[in-house]
Amino acid sequence: MELLVQKYGGTSVGSAPRLLEVAEIVKNTREQGFRVAVVLSAMSSHIKAEGTTSMLMEAAIAAKAGGAYYKIIDEIEERHLISVENAIKDPVIKAGVTEDVNKKLKKLKSFLDAIQVIEEISPRSMDVIVGMGEKLSARIFTGVLQDQGVEAVFGNLENLIEPDYKEVNLEFCQELQRRLAKIIADAGSKVVVFTGFFGHAPGGILKSIGRGYTDFTASLCAAGAKAKELQIWKEVDGIFSADPRKVANARVLPAITPEEALELTYYGSEVIHPFTMEQVTRAGVPVRIKNTFHPDLPGTLVYPDALGQLLGKKATAVTVKRGVTVINLMSNRMLMAYGFMRKVFEILGRHEIVIDLISTSEVNISMTVEDPSRLDLAIKDLELLGQVSLKPNMAILSLVGQGMRQRLGIAAEMFTRLAEAQVNIELISQGASEINISCAISGEQADKALKAVHQMLED
Repeated sequence: MELLVQKYGGTSVGSAPRLLEVAEIVKNTREQGFRVAVVLSAMSSHIKAEGTTSMLMEAAIAAKAGGAYYKIIDEIEERHLISVENAIKDPVIKAGVTEDVNKKLKKLKSFLDAIQVIEEISPRSMDVIVGMGEKLSARIFTGVLQDQGVEAVFGNLENLIEPDYKEVNLEFCQELQRRLAKIIADAGSKVVVFTGFFGHAPGGILKSIGRGYTDFTASLCAAGAKAKELQIWKEVDGIFSADPRKVANARVLPAITPEEALELTYYGSEVIHPFTMEQVTRAGVPVRIKNTFHPDLPGTLVYPDALGQLLGKKATAVTVKRGVTVINLMSNRMLMAYGFMRKVFEILGRHEIVIDLISTSEVNISMTVEDPSRLDLAIKDLELLGQVSLKPNMAILSLVGQGMRQRLGIAAEMFTRLAEAQVNIELISQGASEINISCAISGEQADKALKAVHQMLED
């Protein structure tokens, strides 16, 4: 039987009714003749700050500061046990899951006690704390499936990684793929319910991978086991041509290429974690975005063959990345100077500042950054090279499309639409692949600009 890897987000499994609905999706998939491996995020509500992962991070910070972290853990325990009570009927299965939840959180409290004593949280310690959310959701969902008559096993991945890896590189990913594929193969026809947390990544999982590490885990499963498809189940019908909350006529895209998915993700659309796309693209595994609230809808398929459907089109989608800051560096020392850009990048690298867009002239460098929290110290160093000015509260507007590189006049039409909407452009950037045209604009004009450029896709 062919394998489908299904990844479910936190709100998809955030309550007993949601857990039961996801269990029904898994059962239906098996009835269609597929083997299934499931990867879960930590349970969450529609408000990210109220999700289990955010609460666990809050508890870690409270423990370091000597705060009331027990209260936070007790609230997490109460929420999870309510889901167990309402989602599992069999008393034996319920008792086993309840006992496991209690044990895991008791152990976590002891770990937080130690952090309170030493007043320090290492990346490895934060991994232990944050990873608890996925261990709880996966253990509970395993019990839910078993209660529904589905043969399921709990796949705790906290010890998946050997400690000798120094970075998240190709060798690291391939070894994890091999190990995950073996777990899936050993399970046979049983559903393996994996924790999205896969152990202590080099440098800490939050820093090396980011909050989207559960998508990354799912991609490693799909790539390693050569799945027919990786399905990422969210609370949206698929990938839209623009944010439907801002653009009324935004539509679901039936198919896009991996390159488009990466561009849209990087420039503001919460589509797919970039590391996820890299793993499955290399393995030739398609990715489908589906809605847990409307499982019968086809969703959006992300795969290389989508290119044939997109050639000759104006563009595929338009997206906005908000809350960015534009840095302008003006210096006459750029003229005929070797190594000037290297000095700029060394300063930004030293302060761990990531650049989104960059545009240069003979005496000026303009850059956009997403996180302004580290800028103060970096600016002092940049001022040794020239005059520095900042423009906060900006946005990056990006027009993305694999097929638009075959069409003349796309950039001219985009900028004409912005001019007609009286949107001022601060910075312009176009990648060498010609599937993305981006510009920095005022954050206050972002919605107006989004609607104006999206109209290009409709005409």
